[in-house]
Amino acid sequence: MGQMNRRTVRDLRRGNRSTLLRQLYFQGPVSRQELGTLTGLSSGSVSNVVGELLADGLVEEAGSVESDGGRPRTLLRVAPGSGHLIGVDVGETHVRVELFDLTLTELARWEHPLTPGGLEREPEPVVGHILTGLDAVVAKSGAEPGKVIGVGVGVPGVVEQGDEALVHGPTAGRDAVPLERLLRTGTELPLFIDNGATAQGQAEMWFGAGRGADNAVIALIGSGVGAAIVTAGMPYRGATSSAGEWGHTVVQVGGRACRCGAVGCLEAYVGAQAVLDRYGRRAGGVYGGAEGDAAAGAGAGAGVGAAAGVGACLGAGEDQQAAFAAIVGAAGTEARAREVLEETAAYLGAGIADLINLFNPERIILGGWAGLLLGGRMLPRIRAATASYALHRPYAQTEIGLAELGPDAVALGAATLPLAHFLATGRAR
Repeated sequence: MGQMNRRTVRDLRRGNRSTLLRQLYFQGPVSRQELGTLTGLSSGSVSNVVGELLADGLVEEAGSVESDGGRPRTLLRVAPGSGHLIGVDVGETHVRVELFDLTLTELARWEHPLTPGGLEREPEPVVGHILTGLDAVVAKSGAEPGKVIGVGVGVPGVVEQGDEALVHGPTAGRDAVPLERLLRTGTELPLFIDNGATAQGQAEMWFGAGRGADNAVIALIGSGVGAAIVTAGMPYRGATSSAGEWGHTVVQVGGRACRCGAVGCLEAYVGAQAVLDRYGRRAGGVYGGAEGDAAAGAGAGAGVGAAAGVGACLGAGEDQQAAFAAIVGAAGTEARAREVLEETAAYLGAGIADLINLFNPERIILGGWAGLLLGGRMLPRIRAATASYALHRPYAQTEIGLAELGPDAVALGAATLPLAHFLATGRAR
């Protein structure tokens, strides 16, 4: 019984520490009195736990404010330099590693491009790039390895959480890649691995367009298409952590082939490469050809210029983003680009309507580099298309807007994985 009581007291203290740390992180700077109001903890409990956090260097004083008739109240906040977080974005075209302080201010970045479909995207080379990036950002920032709270890794595909993290990436022809075990051969830093869309969604909920919402879907469009589903403030993962593969829901029976092996997937219509493919076909051949020349003869010279611009991007070895941006930029003056984007907005609206009908979220947040480019020009059209497919009442109660953390926020999102562990445990390591 004594051992049970000691464990209960210890667990209670750990819970109080986590509760106060979360409030200081998200609400700070705040005073001890405000912490008591926010958490419902007694002044004695607040004083004791805050004393521990100050002694551990995790919390620091941040000035003071006048109080009503009494002494000024000291403000407290989480100490930015008390720990470091690393986020890794394993994307379709790059491996990006970023190191942050505890308040997610970026201190160092390293990036390595990947050739789409190349051998460099196999697990072992990718692991090598990640390990190189970890060493690079630690050295560049001057951070002490012992103060790195953890490394979050955001990857495409399904991440099976168990004794070790296994990555299933059917679109890349991989299954059950033991990514955590492979990384362990080169680093002793704590590792947290998750789907990149889920990680980025967590960042948007904490710091971006999802703040204040308990039920939301962060819909991310880039080379691939995915979603982070948040219900009652928590990510919805499903029975085996594969929830959120929104890009592989079917929008057209017997439709376009998808790289996952199925046909008619949403990704095959709104993913960046799908948009480029459809534009190229309409332009005639590979991004401007016979049909484009014919169109020019009919007075559509602007169309040929746009098609040639996309072709130049790809021909020069530029990434998908430049080519996709060229199409979006041409849509104001060029009929083919406008037609492709209108069609893309219609399919995207149908996909978003499915999310609304299934999950009844407060917000749909459209992000990812291609999603932000598309949404920046076509958001009213996307909303109108969604309204035509969604049930009226849940649609009327859902806000559809753009993500706020930028087009390349996967590494930031990945850094929230060790941050979440830190806030839950109340300890840096």
